[in-house]
Amino acid sequence: MWVAAAAGQLQVDKAEEPVSGDMGRAELNLADDEQLLLAVAYVSDAQYNRNIQFETSPQAVRFYKLYNHWSTQGITYFFILVDLFLGLFEEPAVYLLPLWLTLLDMIVYLALAQNGYPAVRWSRVLRPLFCVNFTESRQLRRAFRNIRNTLPEITYVFVLFMFSVAVFSLMALKLFAKRKLSTGEGAPYFSNYLDVFFNLYVLVTTANSPDVMMPAYEVSWAYSIFFIVFVIVNTYVFMSLFLAVVYNDYKKHLKNEVRKLVYMKHRKMIEAFNILKTKNGAEFVVPHSRWRQLVKLVAADIPSSHRELLWRVLDDEQKGYLGRESFIGLADLLNIQIVQMKDRVHPLEKCMPRVYRSTISKLICRMVAHRAFRYTYDVIIIINAIFIAGDEMNPLITKAEWAFLTLYLIEILLKLYAHEPRAFFAKFQFWNWFDTIIIVAALLGTIANTALKSSGGYSSQQILDIVFILRVLRLIRIIDSFHRFRVLLNTLVNLIPTMLTYAGLLVVVYYIFAVVGMEAFKGRIHFYGVNSSNPAAAYCGNPALKGSQFAALKYCRNNFNNLPSAIVLLIELTVVNQWHVLATGFVMVTHLTARIFFVVFHIVVVIILINIFIAFVLEAFFVEHSLARSAVETAIEKKIQELGMGDSVDHPVGSLVEVMETSENDLGNSDNSNLKSRLRFRIASIRYKTVDALLQHMFEGELKPEDEIPTLEEIDNLTPDDFPQKPQTFDNVT
Repeated sequence: MWVAAAAGQLQVDKAEEPVSGDMGRAELNLADDEQLLLAVAYVSDAQYNRNIQFETSPQAVRFYKLYNHWSTQGITYFFILVDLFLGLFEEPAVYLLPLWLTLLDMIVYLALAQNGYPAVRWSRVLRPLFCVNFTESRQLRRAFRNIRNTLPEITYVFVLFMFSVAVFSLMALKLFAKRKLSTGEGAPYFSNYLDVFFNLYVLVTTANSPDVMMPAYEVSWAYSIFFIVFVIVNTYVFMSLFLAVVYNDYKKHLKNEVRKLVYMKHRKMIEAFNILKTKNGAEFVVPHSRWRQLVKLVAADIPSSHRELLWRVLDDEQKGYLGRESFIGLADLLNIQIVQMKDRVHPLEKCMPRVYRSTISKLICRMVAHRAFRYTYDVIIIINAIFIAGDEMNPLITKAEWAFLTLYLIEILLKLYAHEPRAFFAKFQFWNWFDTIIIVAALLGTIANTALKSSGGYSSQQILDIVFILRVLRLIRIIDSFHRFRVLLNTLVNLIPTMLTYAGLLVVVYYIFAVVGMEAFKGRIHFYGVNSSNPAAAYCGNPALKGSQFAALKYCRNNFNNLPSAIVLLIELTVVNQWHVLATGFVMVTHLTARIFFVVFHIVVVIILINIFIAFVLEAFFVEHSLARSAVETAIEKKIQELGMGDSVDHPVGSLVEVMETSENDLGNSDNSNLKSRLRFRIASIRYKTVDALLQHMFEGELKPEDEIPTLEEIDNLTPDDFPQKPQTFDNVT
């Protein structure tokens, strides 16, 4: 039940009532605190795009805050993982536990099993739904909804595609069946329509090319024309059409979801505004003091200087209060990662100012800051990689490794000399942390390896191998030296949250198919070990596989005998190479209808999910690669520059720091009078705290909510047809 507007009005009414005595003031303060907590809940929901309806009583709000705490969420995810990992201990299993330990449908399962009836534990298939239905899994639910909404358009293309394969299969049957050809294994070639259809479907994935064509091609080169035309039409035309349809339709439904996010966020912020607002002449506003209390509770981890910067962005005209439209922008501001920096005096400059400020010292600092210094060490890293590729037992290479390690240590020491240590190891200085950890770990590993060898009796190369791997990892740093590589890397890093969402989606789908496969194919194929002397190992423990390609390729470990093996097998099927061999192996040990399982998996995962993932990555990549800031980021950067507090400004102007210096200042105690002039801000390179913030940025130019925000019920019922469609452009494509 949503009563925030009424609660806000109640707060205003109470403020206007006369209050007598300390008791009245205490009751009013208590009521204000309770209303403030409710506003905090709404703003927090808007920040993280939570669409959860909760009771607005004080006790319910406190419980809601506890529910959203990271520890509570962690416990919930822990038990969801425990539920999913039960698949490791149930038959078929890696480590079989007593049946009574495995919950849920065990009573029914035991009753049937004890009475001799075959039982299938279908509830295991439903376990991943806990991941989807969990409140915080809104990204997963959104992905499933978008797939469901995209399916109708995909279905039309898929039916047309299957019709094309069916027609080509019929032509192939009539073309090759009467010629009595045979495959390399001696089986009849294209003599059965279902086999022809399956083989041509596999050819669409290119997994059996050119093997499927060779028996006909050996007879006459002209037969290759049939297969070439088939590949052009079905592999290149239809698969490209699949991607085009998925991209267009999925983007439309995704945009609808993002619009709902924006509307819901604005609605939550309006509810919070109604709670905090006070009358200022003819309009309602939120004063600075009230806003500050709110933000301290919503974002307790940001310093007061950061909060004051956000206030200056919202209160651009410095009125001392916020109207409704300005207040709504707070949720977006909280999702932008801002790095706060302070110019500090180097410890060496404090200890020996004359030496550190000398001409030679300044020359060293300029040398380290010059790009030639970075390029020199990039060349050294490449040369080091060439040495690592050589024979590690060569004494020359061993001595060279000590030389390279010495050069790397000199690099770190010079950088620490030129840069203030706390700034060098700041939170967002990824490459500095990366280089230092790699070099220190390599140094410790080299010392340990040398010490153990000198003590005698040690001949293992494991420690030295780890050291070499660490050195090779430094090659990654070279990427940061080239602008284009750095842009691509940053784009990939920014897409990680979205990739994790689709990874969760794949885990759900894999788990469902794995459980179905375990129930259908468990115990059909066995793996006896690499050096097994058991004769059955040659045919995977099943006589039906004697002489098969499955057994000849030693695919015995690809089975559904436990959950890990099933997941690995499904990943192999996703790659599609040799997936028809895997499918044929299970068909041979069961029934021809087993093909349905593998074809359905290919359709769901490879054709639908992978194409949808590609569509999303394409859209997100266009946005990220365009190097365009969002409107909110632009406003923050503009304000930072107006205040003269950008990270490239030497002497900031204005009084922002003085305003921020209160009793809760974050700058610490210092006698240095210039400390206030050393504060800097910049937008972090990884800008989005949430996937929802990235989604909103993707469609920011097309999302302009009206002044009147729909009600919660209306937001839930919005469809793509309720919004005007903007013509498709490709301005961001580079």
